[in-house]
Amino acid sequence: MASTVLTASVIAKRALARLENELGIIGLFHRAYEDEWENKVNGYKKGDTISIRRPVDYVARRGEVMNTQQSIEGKVELKVDQVSGVDLEFSNKDMTLSISDFDERFLKSAVSTIVNDIALNCMTEFLPQVYNYVGTPNTIVDSFGDFMLAVERANHMAIPIPDRSAIFNATDYARMVGSLSGVYIQSDAKGALREGNLGPLSQVATEWSQVVPAQDYGTADNTTPLTDGNNQEVTYDTVKNSWKQTLLTDGWDASSTLKAGQVFNIDGVYMVNPRTKQSTGILQDFVVLTDVQANGTPSNNTDFDISPPIIISGPHQTVTYSGNFDGKAITLKGPGAAATYRQNVLFGKGAFALAMVPMEMPQAVGDRGARENYKGLSIRLVPVYDGINNVEKWRLDTLYARKTIDPRLALRFSGS
Repeated sequence: MASTVLTASVIAKRALARLENELGIIGLFHRAYEDEWENKVNGYKKGDTISIRRPVDYVARRGEVMNTQQSIEGKVELKVDQVSGVDLEFSNKDMTLSISDFDERFLKSAVSTIVNDIALNCMTEFLPQVYNYVGTPNTIVDSFGDFMLAVERANHMAIPIPDRSAIFNATDYARMVGSLSGVYIQSDAKGALREGNLGPLSQVATEWSQVVPAQDYGTADNTTPLTDGNNQEVTYDTVKNSWKQTLLTDGWDASSTLKAGQVFNIDGVYMVNPRTKQSTGILQDFVVLTDVQANGTPSNNTDFDISPPIIISGPHQTVTYSGNFDGKAITLKGPGAAATYRQNVLFGKGAFALAMVPMEMPQAVGDRGARENYKGLSIRLVPVYDGINNVEKWRLDTLYARKTIDPRLALRFSGS
């Protein structure tokens, strides 16, 4: 069959089809918010924002006496501020290939690069805000028992069972496949041995990715850090939009550092069941939200933002403790020296959001560019002709928003 000169529309359509087929782990994130942006004729500009409501919680009434509660809604802003793309250059000869040849030679690699960049960008944004952490950092998940510790914590956290997913780093996934390859259940063993596929485990869909970011750890150790002051709890109304607070501490070495995403416990501060508000008997995990350098003053006071906020009563209660809050020991999870360690994540569908929206088409391009949209996916192709060198240059772009919507529905995990 004779070759046909490829057009922007033909290339964009094939790129969009490949994008849909290669979503990988980003297909696990919540995507419903794409409908929240009203349709625009010429697409969206970087910076467009919508607000998403946080779920309202209540405390059960026991007995017949009415006890009304305020319905306080928090909100999370989802901003379209991320662009991932690939810039391509072709000769006129390349532009007369069949679309199948063009797809295999150029689009396959280009779209795969974009998908992996989006996945890495999302995971780098999401994971440092996940405060629940099960296992010992830098310990490989290499048994079903290790994995079930994560499932057990998810049950304590009341993460809805439908749409639970787990994303492993490449090393832990390989070890898990190896650990299950000899199990008696024939179909599971067949998938592990022939396809290297875990499949669903304990009602959790499993995937792996080479872009799961490792967690950086600072140089702080566990010698003397303490909470500094009583009455550090907050109300939901003051943190309903940020889901964070400032923690006052002291006793750190002046030269020590904490890294965003690092997890710690506070002695005697326990997580509560989000439905019953009863103590689970598990120390609540907290996460450092920004990099911290310990204060070098003689008193070694160090204040930094953490999540979850310390709420000790009401429908949005996060923790329970007894006695004074001042002077409670702080214990870091992980090493006491700077290092970078692998991790994995288990989450419910509503924990993380990804919204891909149609990107604005530059007016100067006219009808020479193309933008294709399908099932909440959108990709834009813009031509730039280099007349000096007689080559076609193309911008292949995606515009999207990504956000940790509800960290209460996610946990990181390592082996035990």
